[in-house]
Amino acid sequence: MPALTTHRRRLVLAVCSAAIAMIGIDVTALNVALPAMEHELAASVSGMQWAVASYSLAMATLMLYAGSTGDRIGRRKVLLAGIAVFTVASVLCALAPSLPVLIGFRILQGVGAAGLGPVSMAIVANAFPEERERVHAMGLWLAAYGIGLAVGPVVGGILVEAVGWRAVFWLNIPFGIVSSLVALRAVPESRAERPRRPDPVGQLLVITLLGPLAYGVIEAPRAGWTAPVVVACFAVAAASCAALLGYERRRTEPLIELGFFRDPRFGGAIAAATAVFGTFGGFFFLTAIYLQKPLRMSAAEAGLWMLLPAGALAVSSVYAGRLAQRYGRRPLLVGAGIALAASGALVALFTGDSSRVLIAVEYVLFGLGVGLSTPLFISAGVSGLPPDRAGLASGMITTFGRSAFAMGVAVLGAVLNAGLHGAPLTDAAAFASAVRPAWWILAAGGVATALLGLVITKRKAAVPDGAPDGAPDGTANGAPESAR
Repeated sequence: MPALTTHRRRLVLAVCSAAIAMIGIDVTALNVALPAMEHELAASVSGMQWAVASYSLAMATLMLYAGSTGDRIGRRKVLLAGIAVFTVASVLCALAPSLPVLIGFRILQGVGAAGLGPVSMAIVANAFPEERERVHAMGLWLAAYGIGLAVGPVVGGILVEAVGWRAVFWLNIPFGIVSSLVALRAVPESRAERPRRPDPVGQLLVITLLGPLAYGVIEAPRAGWTAPVVVACFAVAAASCAALLGYERRRTEPLIELGFFRDPRFGGAIAAATAVFGTFGGFFFLTAIYLQKPLRMSAAEAGLWMLLPAGALAVSSVYAGRLAQRYGRRPLLVGAGIALAASGALVALFTGDSSRVLIAVEYVLFGLGVGLSTPLFISAGVSGLPPDRAGLASGMITTFGRSAFAMGVAVLGAVLNAGLHGAPLTDAAAFASAVRPAWWILAAGGVATALLGLVITKRKAAVPDGAPDGAPDGTANGAPESAR
């Protein structure tokens, strides 16, 4: 690809940052809108879970496939297709007449989002061939996602209160239109020199693993854990998992590279991604309900409170790399895990206490834990692998994290649903009792993250602890495999 002018590279960075910011805004803005959706669409707790988890599941299951497709047919094409699908699906979500229809369009929205993350990362890496500029550009790209997470609750809360929950989806339209127009003009086409072959069977097995698993977990509190449909879902998920492991092991270029798990740092990073993003998804889902139901806050007020964890996450993720260079990855990862555990323990012990000071401390600790840990465990997870495999490895870690986000909503939401025993969400005492086990699960996730931080920072290669061996999103030397 010929060298781009400085102006054009900035446009490329701007459009890719806008694309990833849309995902961040959608994650947190929708959570603020859940109580309003519950009221208008007569949604149950499981219905609200599906409104969040269906999007994350669709995105997670297709991210790797979308990235490899961009490598083969052109990343610009996949980026434009992703923006178009995401934007059209947002319009359809805003017009959805019922909860089942909304969930269907949320799945379509997740399909579009799958084409934005890994592809936009590769486009940015290609646009900035010089390493120092590339690392800086990757940091700005990741910061855009963090800013989206931070402003989502505030903007979403204001829109929900002023216009209604459907306005959260209309918010995506100007982003999508402007991003498409700029991408058509500024983003050059690029492909991988040696693209991986498609793996449709592996992709299908991933879908039949995660979809039924999430359905079983979300519906079990209502239907019963021994209900035929729930048992059947778990059976299909187990069979798909076994088939996926056997099939991927035999492929030369599998969708999921099982050989990476021989490196304990990579395996530890996958486990850390599962713990961190699982608690992340469950925390934001439960928090949005807690603030607006038992505490009876308005959507705008709840959005301001959710800015605390989202803002702490965004700021700490930007500075995580610099702090790691100064203090080392190990103490930061362990400290991040302790912050997550402390947040979960505080809210579990004082879940009936509506003290604003205590809530602020809990939320800031949670945001710091997620923000500090995420770029560091991705970077540490790929540090022991060959540089030309780092893009695929970081993509796998991110995919596992996205899947865990959806499962966190499913599991922690199921804990709440099972503990309510039919009580309304506005019953503060019933809510506090029902949600307490979920907060302890969150605390356990923090403990697991701290312990895994010790595993994945164990010295095994020539990479010094805390060395800047990767960009914040897990790209070794600042560029994914497909971008080199």
